[in-house]
Amino acid sequence: QVQLVESGGALVQPGGSLRLSCAASGFNLDYYSIGWFRQAPGKEPEGVACIVSSDGETYYANSVKGRFTISRDNAKKMVYLQMNSLKPEDTDAYYCARYMSAYGCSTTNRYEYDYWGQGTQVTVSS
Repeated sequence: QVQLVESGGALVQPGGSLRLSCAASGFNLDYYSIGWFRQAPGKEPEGVACIVSSDGETYYANSVKGRFTISRDNAKKMVYLQMNSLKPEDTDAYYCARYMSAYGCSTTNRYEYDYWGQGTQVTVSS
């Protein structure tokens, strides 16, 4: 069955870096774009970044642009989120999700994603 498993979350000091990983299984990653979202308790998920399968194009939320980088390794069936210059407001549970197709992706519409991982917690604090 389709599975997405996130890892790499941790407690990190402001200004630090983390790399989150998303391991995909049960489907061909070549045929699907992938997005990263984050969510605080009691709030709606916020799109962070996404990467298009067909052309490798990437998109970012304004709040993380220039600090976060999304990438993928289809051979390893992995998607990554490199997070630099972390701020306390980046503290959230982070989720990867499968977009509905290989063409395009969205950082604003979570309903266009059909499978989600269980999340990994990122805490930025001194």
